[in-house]
Amino acid sequence: MRTRKGTGRGRRSMDNGAYWISYSDMMASLLLVFIMAICLCIYQYYNLLETKTKELGEQQAALDAAQITLAQKESDLETTRVTLMGKEEELAAIQIQLDAQEAELFAAQLKLNEQEAQNNDLLVQINLKESDLADQQNKVAALQIVLAAKEEELEGYQLQLADMLGVRTKIVRELSQALSAARISAKVDENTGDIVLDSTLMFEVNSSKLSDEGYAQLNRLMPVYLGVLMRDEYKDYVAEIIIEGHTDSTGTYARNLELSQERALNVVMYCLDMKTLTGQQKTKLKDIITATGRSYSDPIYVNGREDQQRSRRVEIKFRLKDAEMIQQMNEILSRMEN
Repeated sequence: MRTRKGTGRGRRSMDNGAYWISYSDMMASLLLVFIMAICLCIYQYYNLLETKTKELGEQQAALDAAQITLAQKESDLETTRVTLMGKEEELAAIQIQLDAQEAELFAAQLKLNEQEAQNNDLLVQINLKESDLADQQNKVAALQIVLAAKEEELEGYQLQLADMLGVRTKIVRELSQALSAARISAKVDENTGDIVLDSTLMFEVNSSKLSDEGYAQLNRLMPVYLGVLMRDEYKDYVAEIIIEGHTDSTGTYARNLELSQERALNVVMYCLDMKTLTGQQKTKLKDIITATGRSYSDPIYVNGREDQQRSRRVEIKFRLKDAEMIQQMNEILSRMEN
């Protein structure tokens, strides 16, 4: 029994060994097939990889060429864009010029319209001026008649004024001759006919009372002076005889003004009461003689310094009616201008 059992295990062991040998062969075959499949796959992979690498190289070359072309296109596009920008700027400048020209044309049109309106206004004004001119011509004709009359009147005044201008020269000359003939040392101004009396011989210092020398000087001078100015040939020309009192600058202006006025007035009062004058001369003298005090407003200077002795003086002046004559002539000229 034992022997049988042992025999049966031996057979199963042998069967198991054959089984595993067959299984290992099968597995080896499968492994070989698998390895071959893997090798085939690897081969195919490398073939495919080479093909794809080649294709990728070709695609990369094409891509590089495309990129070069794209870069060239972009450069061309940038150049075109810059050119377009330049053209746009040129177009903008041209548009600005066109706008400016349009504005100038519009302004010129406005100016032309304004000029046309002004021309129309001028035509209206010309018509009015022509009408006014006709009226003015009529007025001018009338004024010419008036002007002729005024010119004759003016010529008369000019002749009178010329005579009057000669009168002063004649009076000055005759005064000098008359004083010289009477041996009176008073000096007559050649241009104005003014006579200066030494105040120191006529008044005490700070006094307005005439001294004896002053009375004597007036008694000798005034009859000769008035004898010339009151001649029939001159009396109608003499407008005024002026006695002016002057002082030096010592003291206040107000006090000197009072003193100079009193001295001039005392001279006038004595002249009006002089016994050597006729009643007719006194009457005429009252109408034309005046007294004026000048204080120290007109001092006499010698070498740039005031000569106080010469500043203290009394001046005898005369004024002709030439001022009135000139005023009348100015009035005539003014009326002629209007």
